[in-house]
Amino acid sequence: MKKLIKYINTNVLFKVAHLNTATIATKIIAGILTSKAIAVFIGVEGMALIGNLRNFLSAIQSFAILGFYNGFVKTIGKFKEDAVELSKTISTTYYLGFFSTILMSFLCYYNASFINGFLFSENYNFTYVIQVLALALPFYSLNMFCFGIMNGFSNYRMLLVINIIGQVLGLLITLYLIYIEHIDGALVAAVIAPSLIFLITLVGIINRRSLIGQIKITNVSIEVLKTFAPYAVMALVTSIALPLTSIMIRNFIIDELGIRQAGYWEAMNRISDYYLMFVTSIMTLYIIPRFSEIDNKEEFRKEVFDFYKSIMPIFGIGLLLIYFLRPFIVNLVFSDAFQPVEELFFWQLLGDFVKVLSIVIAYQFLAKKMFAQFIIIEIFLVVILYLTSIYLIELFGLKGAVMGHFFSYLMHYLIVLLVFSSSLFGVINTKE
Repeated sequence: MKKLIKYINTNVLFKVAHLNTATIATKIIAGILTSKAIAVFIGVEGMALIGNLRNFLSAIQSFAILGFYNGFVKTIGKFKEDAVELSKTISTTYYLGFFSTILMSFLCYYNASFINGFLFSENYNFTYVIQVLALALPFYSLNMFCFGIMNGFSNYRMLLVINIIGQVLGLLITLYLIYIEHIDGALVAAVIAPSLIFLITLVGIINRRSLIGQIKITNVSIEVLKTFAPYAVMALVTSIALPLTSIMIRNFIIDELGIRQAGYWEAMNRISDYYLMFVTSIMTLYIIPRFSEIDNKEEFRKEVFDFYKSIMPIFGIGLLLIYFLRPFIVNLVFSDAFQPVEELFFWQLLGDFVKVLSIVIAYQFLAKKMFAQFIIIEIFLVVILYLTSIYLIELFGLKGAVMGHFFSYLMHYLIVLLVFSSSLFGVINTKE
């Protein structure tokens, strides 16, 4: 762990780390309690349906804000003392986000029946849930817009408070709706909970009312849009392609093996998401800033191997503990009805280990702004993930889905290694 400290070189990073740790811990606790409620009051079948909706919601939310969030935060932090550039940044983000959100809301609302068939098949009619999603989407976008402003101005304490209160409020609403409405309540809660946080965010943003006057349509800037574009495209590829691929795999499992099998797979994915939150937060906070400072191949390799030697053994031991404690974990997070999930742990954990190995190196794409290479590799990943999963499911049943997860990330890792061990893509960029 001592080697991890060298990645932390500013007081700001410490504050962000504390914010992320508290927020992630709250998310994990809320996620476990929600999963337990779904398992007890709805069952395995409901888990599969909620999984499809969660993936779709994630993709729609990302498209609604055009993947601007990271670029928006960085630009505000850069120009927060420059009123003219700040106005251009806020205005461009607000108006483009406004139009894209309204467009997505209209498309979802008036195509709710089609989306229902895609997510839930013709056997279920949750059209009204998609319409509720469409109505709630603008509030989610406004919330992310406000979050971006607070983040850019380094208002971390307020972000922490809002995140925790929002997670607790969302959890209470979710548990209540699941208890009284079961599957309908769980689906409605999934689409409204992220948007309800906006009511809390309004309190936090009220001391920034002076910024409202800087939102002018005449200040929408093409230059700002050009700055956002690469980050936006990368964010959209990742946050839309992967969720839609998961939906397609889950639908295939439902058609070929049954909805209960899809519920088991979704349960395994939920457990995976919980422990990966911590690892990905470490990489986002420490790896990308460090990689941004590196301008030669030798130093890059040294940082990667340092991470492998200091963090990966700890992560590997954690995965081993999870594997041996899987009966306890399944009963804790879900119920006895989810016991078949235990058979999926081996390949899922193995795939997650390789996934982290791969992502550490792939973050060099982000740190060095190698946007085209990143997009190509991500598209390759989702295509291979889908094809291998479908093929292996046909051969090995549900276990084939987690085997596909492992083999796709193994191939992803090998491709990333190939890219960064050759000059094929012009890997090492020198600073201007």
